[in-house]
Amino acid sequence: MKTSPDEPAAAASGRRVALGVAYDGRRYLGWQSQTGGQTVQDRLEAALSTFAAQPIRVTCAGRTDAGVHALNQVVHFDTDVAREAFSWVRGTNRYLDTDIAVQWCREVSGDFHARNGARGRRYAFLVLESAVRPALEAHRCGWVFRTLDADRMARAAQCLIGTHDFSAFRSSECQAHTPIKTLRTLDITRHGAYWRFDFEASAFLHHMVRNIMGCLVAVGSGARDPGWMAEVLASRSRERAAPTFPPDGLYFVGPYYDAVHGIPTDVPALGWLPGGAR
Repeated sequence: MKTSPDEPAAAASGRRVALGVAYDGRRYLGWQSQTGGQTVQDRLEAALSTFAAQPIRVTCAGRTDAGVHALNQVVHFDTDVAREAFSWVRGTNRYLDTDIAVQWCREVSGDFHARNGARGRRYAFLVLESAVRPALEAHRCGWVFRTLDADRMARAAQCLIGTHDFSAFRSSECQAHTPIKTLRTLDITRHGAYWRFDFEASAFLHHMVRNIMGCLVAVGSGARDPGWMAEVLASRSRERAAPTFPPDGLYFVGPYYDAVHGIPTDVPALGWLPGGAR
């Protein structure tokens, strides 16, 4: 069976290990391995391989784009190296830059799969509403200088809930087999000057969250009517939607799995977001 570039073949023997990883995506060209090594996957695999003294390849729950952060990215790998959970965490972190850190480790059964076994995935978008651009929070939050209206955005978001063809919000580079996805929740909350947009879905298309955000901001700022979102969705045309919102402020909150696997969903890194874990 052929595997994708970041997916190792299952080990014939040994143990399967799952890790939770948090990272600041500013310096990286996204998650997926590339020539040159300036991706999160490349850095994590190099650190794991150094610590384990053998090559290790990982499979992730969800690939993130350049500039996108993660709070609880879940990966798994197969190895015959025996280490305590805390050793995998501390030992691997020793070889990682400060903007990537393993948060936890679990030895899991051989049928656990970080990507295929995920029951759903969560993203959060943090956006500052301010007349001037952010400084201390630069790259860690998005920015709008126009006033946003919560009711208008909530009405626009309602039509997206459920199972739909999300082609209008799909990047031309998307490699997903189908544009049909199930968006389970899209919650919009305000915390002082910050807006938090929480997305939960079975899976996401490439740039899907950023393209939806572009439309929500257009509606929230009054540039478009709330009913326009349904028209964009029905059109299945990327040209009908708003421009892609910048990646600043987009966080992969993480996947979730059947409880039998014991994969953590509430990690300290979630404390960075206003409102905490959802």
